[in-house]
Amino acid sequence: MTAPAGVDVTGTPPKLAVLPVTNRANPESSDWHTGDWTDGTEARLLIGPDGGALTLERGDYRVYVSFDPPGSENVVRMSGHLGIT
Repeated sequence: MTAPAGVDVTGTPPKLAVLPVTNRANPESSDWHTGDWTDGTEARLLIGPDGGALTLERGDYRVYVSFDPPGSENVVRMSGHLGIT
């Protein structure tokens, strides 16, 4: 993801949603998990059974990211796919 020009996103944590590809609906409020920024532009979320924000079964997932930078509108994007084998 690329932050809008001139907008510092490091003060606002990203939220990520991971949904099965079979789910064609947009993420609901309960789907979002708070992540963190690795370098101000890359959002990350720990996934797994040992302290992760969520645990996923084997399968294919869509990953969405959302952040609400100061003075701008809330940004929501599908950021990619995740395959668990």
